[in-house]
Amino acid sequence: MEEYELLKQIRTRASQRKKTIILPESHDERVLQAAEILTKENIASVITLGNEESIKNEAKKLNIGLDGVKIINPEQSDKLNDFTNTFYNLRKHKGITIEQARETVKRDIFFAGMMLREGMADGSVSGSVATTADVTRAAIYCVGLKEGISILSSFFLMVFPDKVYTFADCAVNPNPDANQLADIAISTAENHKKLTGEEPYIAMLSFSTKGSAEHEMVDKVRKATEIVKQKRPDLNVDGELQFDAAIVESVGKRKAPGSNVAGRANVLIFPDLNSGNIGYKIAQRLGKAEAIGPINQGLKHPFFDLSRGCSVDDIVNTASIACLMAE
Repeated sequence: MEEYELLKQIRTRASQRKKTIILPESHDERVLQAAEILTKENIASVITLGNEESIKNEAKKLNIGLDGVKIINPEQSDKLNDFTNTFYNLRKHKGITIEQARETVKRDIFFAGMMLREGMADGSVSGSVATTADVTRAAIYCVGLKEGISILSSFFLMVFPDKVYTFADCAVNPNPDANQLADIAISTAENHKKLTGEEPYIAMLSFSTKGSAEHEMVDKVRKATEIVKQKRPDLNVDGELQFDAAIVESVGKRKAPGSNVAGRANVLIFPDLNSGNIGYKIAQRLGKAEAIGPINQGLKHPFFDLSRGCSVDDIVNTASIACLMAE
């Protein structure tokens, strides 16, 4: 499958879900263009944040139509006091003052996070202007982690001509412990199904397959595999598996006979960021896979971070993914 085909499918399926997505950074013309496309193609209802008059003037200058796009000015919103008090109570243990809380939630990405927290939208996409650190802070402080999940992580959809794999975590966590690795696997499996429609088969990767080597790094993967099985007995998961045993049927049968995952894995969980980051880049550069991501996961609601060099299409596609990942 080509990346274009997968993304086209994702946009089509997103449009059927009728979700509301916030694009907070209205001072970026790419964001306004993406808001126009998302609205005109009925992919999602869009909310953007800022001064309505300024946004409309800018859109007019750029010949961008914002009919149907809702504009909210955080500074004049009737929710500002509520958001301030909520944020203050969330962060007062860190010594924040009520004035600092108010100034923080006035910021577009934090206001978007509070809107998600209060159920006023289904997802948010930002980062074309804001830094990754700021977007991540807004996500963790305002949106929070999904119940039962201990860690914010990320995944890539790796699109090959004949198959789509999901790789995690290749961008966020340097060295997750066994519990965190298990939660990364659970989050990734759920999102693989939401975005591809396929049943996930999760391989917990290692340099060992089923006891072929002994080391504390292998122990972590084995323990994580057992935790996934305990927390989610409905998921197809196996480990520890080497990469070839995970994806090549003949090798899987030989190295892990009887495994229902070996040789057919489509969700590949790397034991740490070294292996994950190297792995996805090898697949991308030598294997010619299209890499879609990194996409944040583990939060109560999708709160996605863009690259500051993103295109308008990147914003539209990321918003479409948010529609599918929203509960």
